[in-house]
Order: sequence, then structure tokens, then C-alpha cells
Amino acid sequence: MSRTINIEVRPSSLDDDSLIKESISRELPQDFGPFQYLLLKRSLDARGRIFYRLRYEVYAANEAVPDHQAELEAYKDVSQGKPVFIIGAGPAGLFAALRCLHLGFKPIIIERGKDVRERRRDLARLTKEHIVDEDSNYCFGEGGAGAYSDGKLYTRSKKRGDVDLVLRMLQHHGAPGEINIDAHPHIGTNKLPEIIAHIRECILSHGGEIHFEERLIDIEVKEGTLKSIRTSKAEYETKHLILATGHSARDIFKLLADKKISIEYKPFSLGVRVEHPQELIDKIQYRKAQQGDILPPASYSLVCQVDGRGAYSFCMCPGGIIAPCATAPGEVVTNGWSPSKRNNPYANSGIVVEVKEEDLKPYGAIDPLRGMYFQSAVERAACYSAGGNQTAPAQRLTDFLTKKVSSSLPECSYFPGLASVDLFQVLPASISHALHGGFKEFGKKMPAYITEQAVIVATESRTSSPVRIPRDSESMEHPEVKGLYPAGEGAGYAGGIVSAAIDGMNCVDRIAAL
Repeated sequence: MSRTINIEVRPSSLDDDSLIKESISRELPQDFGPFQYLLLKRSLDARGRIFYRLRYEVYAANEAVPDHQAELEAYKDVSQGKPVFIIGAGPAGLFAALRCLHLGFKPIIIERGKDVRERRRDLARLTKEHIVDEDSNYCFGEGGAGAYSDGKLYTRSKKRGDVDLVLRMLQHHGAPGEINIDAHPHIGTNKLPEIIAHIRECILSHGGEIHFEERLIDIEVKEGTLKSIRTSKAEYETKHLILATGHSARDIFKLLADKKISIEYKPFSLGVRVEHPQELIDKIQYRKAQQGDILPPASYSLVCQVDGRGAYSFCMCPGGIIAPCATAPGEVVTNGWSPSKRNNPYANSGIVVEVKEEDLKPYGAIDPLRGMYFQSAVERAACYSAGGNQTAPAQRLTDFLTKKVSSSLPECSYFPGLASVDLFQVLPASISHALHGGFKEFGKKMPAYITEQAVIVATESRTSSPVRIPRDSESMEHPEVKGLYPAGEGAGYAGGIVSAAIDGMNCVDRIAAL
């Protein structure tokens, strides 16, 4: 009979097998006898003294240790299966397709962008030449916005589905086994593309289809039932459509509005990226580290209220890069990513604040697209304040707090370049005011966080979708269109790779239950 044992070790002892075995032994009954053990979870606690919490499952020497990978359900040949159309090859779309393979449906993915390898060329042009391909960028293309990201896999959405299953599926397709162990797992942007390519080959080899560089342009509904879709290349009859287009598919939001298919405004947040030297963040967070401790690049999580408006860190990337994530010319959008080792010299994080209804008054009190219009206006203002290309408006953090234009800017990982700009003249007054107050509060929580070495870069505006596509809580279908399944971040039901993957799979489960 196995037992679960929790122990604590210093970072310098993390790989000391004899010490770990001795620590486990002290927690076992004296008559337990020889044993073997399996690491279940690992988390670093740096709030006071710095140590790792380790959770082990301990087995008697003669017991069989379970192979979690063996628990995965086999994929089926679905070449003759009932088709399920999926719009978008991001996490929701790809995992919906994998779930189809489990259940015998034939997934047919329609993806406006290119495969993950071809996307790299367009990302290089965006970064080096400031040329934005509206269908192939950091948000659109195989893998979606998560493909070239830090690859964070932590989620609080455990009640929505089997998080462990998603992690095991990712490992099955090439992710490192550590994602099943770490409390805050991530993969890294250097490893994600290979995993995504493996998923694609799995879908195709089992009879599914993936149509790249094909954009959804119309949906036909008759008497409240989905009948067909039209793309830039063909027309398809279908009874089941999973709409997993991602949080930046503004053309899809407009299409639904034009077709009188109900959509809703969804609250979201907007702000900037802040970048510090990673060494500085390490010193702040690991101030009580002991000699010999080997520690990962430090992260942080911050939150406060400023005049009733929440301000918080978002998608913090240790050892990361600030990336240009525009999806159309004439806008500047930033996000962050990290390689698997998180070994770049800078740490960046979104610092964002809640957008309130009062911010949206110029865009109509009842227009469901009012958040999208506000978001777009801020991105355009950021673009033209810095020269009209992908150069981003920026300011030293200390200068932002004293409200003066920076005479110079520190080195920054944002490759397209920075322009020194007064961000109070770029961002809406309510947003810049809340950011100003938020940074002051964060400086109190993290001594040395407020430094002239830190630079803030506008805008971090795609934190989540500004639109929600309604659906029935039981069937997961749109309440007005039978057969239409809004899914993932773009529909307003997920907030990251894992939660989007779960949402996509849940939609397929509902189709199977019909």
C-alpha cells in the first residue's frame, strides 16, 4: 500500500538522493521496510527561508510503480469518422482535435495562418523589418498565441477538466516530464514548436485534416441550426463547428455581430510590459539564499487596488524577451516569452489594470464590440506615438513615476526598438493613473523594484478577449445556433494553454454526448 510523503530540502540538496531517501525514511513507520519512491510535485518556497517542498509517493520494494503515460487513451483511425470542423489551431483547437481522435470523430481544422515552422519567417520579418502579416504572426498560425510564448502551464481551472491529462498529453507529444511535477510548469518557446508539430503529425496520421492559410469568412445558419461555413478557399457543410479562433480574431467578432449572432462585451485589462535585469529580480526575491543554493531565475506576482481599480502583474517571464505581437499594421502590441532555461538577461512582466465601463463611453454603451474598439485605439496610439511602425513607446520606470520623458532608455530585449515617449500622453488617463499608483505600491512590496534600470513598454493589451461569445452551460452550444461551439480564449472561456486545451476537449465531449 503506497503512502504520500511530504518533505522539505534546501535547493543545494535537491539532487542529493541519499539525503532525500533518508528524509523520506524518517516519515515512514519503522516497520515499512525497503522502499522505492516517485516524485509527484515540486515547488520552490522563497517567502522566508528558501527551500523546496517535495511530495513523493512511496511504495514497498516489491510493489509496481504506476506508469502514468500508460493511462492515456489510444488514438483511433478517424479517416471515416463523423467530421467535426474546428476553426483555429491554437491550444483549444489542437486539443479538441486530439479529443476527436480519442472518440472517433474526424477533426478538420481550418487555420488562417501557417504551420509553426513557416510562422518563424513571418515573425522574423515582423521583428527585423516591422512587416506585419495579418494571418501569420505571434497570435495567428499553428499553435496560436501560445506557440511562441513562455509556455506556462499553470492554471486555476482545475474544476473545468482534467489538468493532469493535458500535461500527460503534452508529455506524450514531446514535452519534458518535469511539467507533471513542477507546481508552476512551463515548456519554453524553443521547445513548443516541436511539440506542436508532433501533435499535427498525430492528427494527420490518424485521419484528421488541417487546412493552413484558410480563413473563415461566413457562417450559414437556418432556423437556428448551423448549416455550413464558407472560407477563403471553399464551402463546407457541417453540423458541428468548434469556434476556437483566439483572443485577437477581430474579424470573427465582427462577422458574428454582422450575422446577428449574439456576442457580449467581456471585461479585460490593459497596460504595459515592464522589464528589469533578471539579476536584480533574483536579488530581490532570493535575498535569504544560502551559499551553494542553485536557484532558477526568479519570478514575481503582484497585485493591488488603485482607486477601486485592480492593478496586477500578468504573464511574468523570467529570463525572457518582450515580443512584438501586432496582428495588423498601424498598431503596437507587446507580450513576453521565455526559452525553456529562462536564461536571457532580462525579466519582463505585463503590468495591467482593469478596464472599466467609464473608459468605454466613447464606443457606445451597449455595443458588444466597445472593448475591442477601445483596445484597438490604444494600440494605434502607441504605434503612432513611436513613429508608425513596430518601434514601441517606452519610458524608464523612474521617469514614468516622476512624469518626465526619459532622456535615454536602458538596453531592452524588445528587438524592433524603443522610442522615448511620455506614456501619460499615449495611454488613456485612467489607465496611466492606475499604473502610476500600482507601480508605487509594487515598489513598497519589492524593495529595489523601482529603479532607473527598469523600462516600461506600451502596450500590453491582449491579456484576454474583450468579447465573450455566449454558450449554454450544459450543451456548450451557442444559445441561438445549434451546432456552434464557442471555445477557448477567443470565446472568453479560457486564460492560457491548459484551460484552453480543456475547453476544446470539453466541447468535443458535448458533441459525443448528443
